[in-house]
Amino acid sequence: MKKVYSNKLTIFLFILPALLLFLLILVAPIFMSFYYSFFNWNGFGKKEFIGISNYIELFTSGSIGFPKALGNALLLAVLSVGIQLPIALGFALLLGKGRKGERGFLSIYFIPVLISTVIIGQLWLKIYNPSYGILNVALRALGLDKLTRIWLGDIKTALGAAFVPILWQYVGYHMLLMYAGIKSVPTEYREAAMIDGAREGQINRYIVLPYIKPILKISTIFAVTGSLKSFDLIYVLTNGGPLHATEVPSTLMISMLFLRNRYGMGSTIAFLLIILCFAFALIIGRIFKDKEG
Repeated sequence: MKKVYSNKLTIFLFILPALLLFLLILVAPIFMSFYYSFFNWNGFGKKEFIGISNYIELFTSGSIGFPKALGNALLLAVLSVGIQLPIALGFALLLGKGRKGERGFLSIYFIPVLISTVIIGQLWLKIYNPSYGILNVALRALGLDKLTRIWLGDIKTALGAAFVPILWQYVGYHMLLMYAGIKSVPTEYREAAMIDGAREGQINRYIVLPYIKPILKISTIFAVTGSLKSFDLIYVLTNGGPLHATEVPSTLMISMLFLRNRYGMGSTIAFLLIILCFAFALIIGRIFKDKEG
């Protein structure tokens, strides 16, 4: 009995540092954001308790623009699931066949994930530059001058132009996850299906995809939650402009905290983002669980 108790104590002592970091860095800030969301506070002076007024104002005040920012984030989530993940899956299926130069292609596709987001933002700023950017230069070279735009400065095109680099950057990340899952499919399954006369598309549909469904679930959760909390690339490219056309909840939160000195409202947005990410993760998990059932 003493040995069992000693083992449990040893395990607890080893876990304790990581547990403390988890509580201090992740759990405590969540509760602090929830607490501050009930106050009107500038971050320095006296706090004024206002109940759920911040939550009501967030969804009813046109001057804040949270519904539009949330709509932009949800649109990005839809595009991530509908465009980014299928492209990543297509690359993973192609490379999973064991093609020549497979390792080289894996490295190339994964490079955007390794590069700093700020650097990627600067690269795409050069691509979109209305004077010397490669996009407008190519359009002029093709005689399509009418299609040239100030891509990040036009309300009609800014949102789509800001989303393209985000979708492009993480294709390689999801591709690598799916590729690892495809490579783990037992060769016996493929061989048995081929002996029975199954085509490549049928093998992928009835063997590979069901086998990697847990990885598809994880990729979907990452894509959706990553879209909801997207910040860095949009901040570098447009900072939520022009006229809040590319505003997302994270850029709005930073604006509330550091530009408008509304710490309580910023905490409200932060807490709602946490709740939304958890809710979508649970919903996606339930959807995949129902499909498996």
